[in-house]
Amino acid sequence: MKLLLDTHAFLWLHAEPERFGSQLSILEDTRNDLVVSAASAWEIAIKHARGRLPLPEPPVRYVPDLLRRIGAESLAVEHSHALATSALPPLHGDLFDRLLVAQARLLDATLVTSDERIVQYPVRTLVI
Repeated sequence: MKLLLDTHAFLWLHAEPERFGSQLSILEDTRNDLVVSAASAWEIAIKHARGRLPLPEPPVRYVPDLLRRIGAESLAVEHSHALATSALPPLHGDLFDRLLVAQARLLDATLVTSDERIVQYPVRTLVI
């Protein structure tokens, strides 16, 4: 199964794995592929630059290191991903989350999130 991590899930997986509860075993199962969108790296960089996301090191080092530590693949943002957001109903105002929903739908991936608004979209989710 392909698991696309929402930005907070990506950050929590290493720093606060207890937040996943019983769902952690699904993410640790090596038969599943963990995927992190470049949109999450962008969101992390913006929040860090604005002082809203403290990190132990600059995002330019932290994000690639975290990808390696958790064994996740990087997912580029393609034009088709961005354009697919136009077909989504206006259930969520966060542009990063809307892009992740579109990517999950196009890639037939399960979106790992704790955001209840995302669950309202027609996309497979793993709620943490």
